[in-house]
Amino acid sequence: MQYKDYYKILGVSRGATSDEIKRAYRKLAREYHPDKNKAKGAEDKFKEINEANEVLSDPQKRKAYDALGANWKAGQQFTPPPGWDMGFGHAGGRGRGRGTEDFGGFSDFFSQLFGGMGGMGAGMRGGGFGGFAESAPADTRARLVITLEDSYSGAQKQISVGNRQLTVRIPKGITGGKTIRLAKQGEDGGDLLLEIEFARHPLFEVENSDIYHTLKVAPWEIALGAKVPVPTLGGTVELALPANSQSGRKMRLKGRGLPGPVPGDQYVTLQIVTPPATTDEQHAYYADMPKRFPGFDPRQQ
Repeated sequence: MQYKDYYKILGVSRGATSDEIKRAYRKLAREYHPDKNKAKGAEDKFKEINEANEVLSDPQKRKAYDALGANWKAGQQFTPPPGWDMGFGHAGGRGRGRGTEDFGGFSDFFSQLFGGMGGMGAGMRGGGFGGFAESAPADTRARLVITLEDSYSGAQKQISVGNRQLTVRIPKGITGGKTIRLAKQGEDGGDLLLEIEFARHPLFEVENSDIYHTLKVAPWEIALGAKVPVPTLGGTVELALPANSQSGRKMRLKGRGLPGPVPGDQYVTLQIVTPPATTDEQHAYYADMPKRFPGFDPRQQ
């Protein structure tokens, strides 16, 4: 039988790390998988790639394979050394005819070396092409920081993945913690999963689809009632303050949060800002207020 150079099949050096072997296998398996590659010989190449990965991804089998030495060349006639065992059982333990079936199409070379191991490893367990799904490329996860305005209006963002530039569409109304999936755009050919995170905003805070804003008001606006401008993600709107409101009162602007099947709301918290007394007249005005509001004690309110 012919010797197989599994390192050459995967295109890696004999000193390759397990991660390098994994990446090489995934790349080749995607390229030659029969579901995608209908070219003549692709199926045989795919089986050969799986066989190489079956050995090199398993530390025990790789050690046994390496023990044969590095001087063999692919295609040379090969016979296992006398007494070959390496903990897998005697090479002749299975007939040649059964070997192909038992190992899902693996070669005689593989069967002779590992025929007594009593089952397959993770790469092609059970034979056929189903094993490829078990070794599917891993997804790549990353955070994508966007603004509230990006979510409110929808947007497109340019991101870098390795040496590639990708355009990401930000859907309207997406909320923090949600994930955007870019199929087959990950580092190893898997999907790229982008978890949304909102950048800090100078005016708003966000919780799910609701927006929160603290509105500063003058004492007379909150005492007498007034119509005051309020910023929202969709632009400035006018808010009617009821007379005799208090600092800390929360008012709702329905539907002014992030868009969606059920739009979020914007909640406005009132905060009184007291004007400073910088002139004698202003000092006198404040000094006169206790007389004008007898019995008023803010600590009792």
